Amino acid sequence: MTVVISVYKVANFPDGGGHFWVYMQYAQALRRLGCDVYWLEQFRPVRDREQEAHLLSIFLDKMKRFGLEGKTLLYTREGQGKGHDGTKEPGSLRFIGYTWSKAQAVLRRADLLLNFHYAIDARLLASVRRSALVDIDPGLLQLWMSTGELAVAPHDRYLTTGETVGTPAARFSDCGLPWIHIRPAICLDLWPFTFNPLAEAFTTVSTWLTTDFLKVMENGKTVLRENTKRISFLRFLELPRHTRQPLELALYLTGEDSEDRACLESHGWRVRDSREVAGGPDDYRSYVQRSRGEFSCAKPSYVEFQGAWISDRTLCYLASGKPAVVQHTGPSAYLPSGEGLFRFTTLSEAVGALDAVNADYERHCRAAREIAEACFDAESIVARILNETLARCASHEATGYPIPVRALFTREQEQTCRGACGRCQSAVWSST
Repeated sequence: MTVVISVYKVANFPDGGGHFWVYMQYAQALRRLGCDVYWLEQFRPVRDREQEAHLLSIFLDKMKRFGLEGKTLLYTREGQGKGHDGTKEPGSLRFIGYTWSKAQAVLRRADLLLNFHYAIDARLLASVRRSALVDIDPGLLQLWMSTGELAVAPHDRYLTTGETVGTPAARFSDCGLPWIHIRPAICLDLWPFTFNPLAEAFTTVSTWLTTDFLKVMENGKTVLRENTKRISFLRFLELPRHTRQPLELALYLTGEDSEDRACLESHGWRVRDSREVAGGPDDYRSYVQRSRGEFSCAKPSYVEFQGAWISDRTLCYLASGKPAVVQHTGPSAYLPSGEGLFRFTTLSEAVGALDAVNADYERHCRAAREIAEACFDAESIVARILNETLARCASHEATGYPIPVRALFTREQEQTCRGACGRCQSAVWSST
């Protein structure tokens, strides 16, 4: 079975170790299930040719290390502009290291395009037999689509990691689409349990001040709200003064953030540059696994949407056996709280969670790993994705699908987390 995974802005972001892992978890799980995997990505050319060559060299080396040498379909869009009628013209596609005909041949023989790039070129979608959009920004994606900020081309299936997307509990539109619920995924063997009772700081890796704004209606007017981690962390600025637990933030900072950094440090936060300590995939993993646990806040939108969002980064901490204390983003059908994973709303709840972890550290470390194993195992999740996107169409639609799809995800694997670890609430997989 051939699967193409379409990702967003990895090659152009060499310092995003965590961003790299988001997509690689799925790619590696597909490979472990026996799929022939190709990586599809739009590369944004840079003016400095030497810098561009350096970016490509770093990226292709990573692909080689993860078994994707010769399986990387990097493309650029050239000659984009506006036509005589003012509409956008997409420009031509040019592949790096592939001719268009060879790249198109890969796409045409692929059984599935698993697409994380919401604004993928429609011509690429037209080249594949079956496509599935994967929503890893639940609530935000639907908001962007419903307000016209983002035009998403039609797909055959729509997957989401959001618990409330497409349900009556959602605080946003479903955009008229039939959403299939999945969970975020982590390759457990690539993130082994790493217990160190001497580990000192609770950490996280995060962006800081970005251009992320929410366009919302207030009193009949459209207003922009800042939707950054900066806003969220500053609401808990006083936390280090209320706990003896060291707290460290590895932030993607710029020169414009010097005042914010000084403010954080003056209130007791340790601040590191994420590019220095977690820029590459290995450094990122090492930083997480050297930590005592994770403390992190969520973007304001995830708190407001109340969709039980959980970060892919938090999965890395949990799998590594690092307890996570993270901001509450809404009631969940399967996320536990109180053993291995704590979800706080107030400053006092955050302090209490840190104290609880340190009072019985080894127990919470093992509970964290068990949560990852029971709820977020990438192979089980990706197997279900294949069943939902391929087996359904083979059995329910007259598509002429050429390959018999076996049941990759058994009912036994779909049991609740309660049966697996005894800690989670009911976690039956939902489906359309």
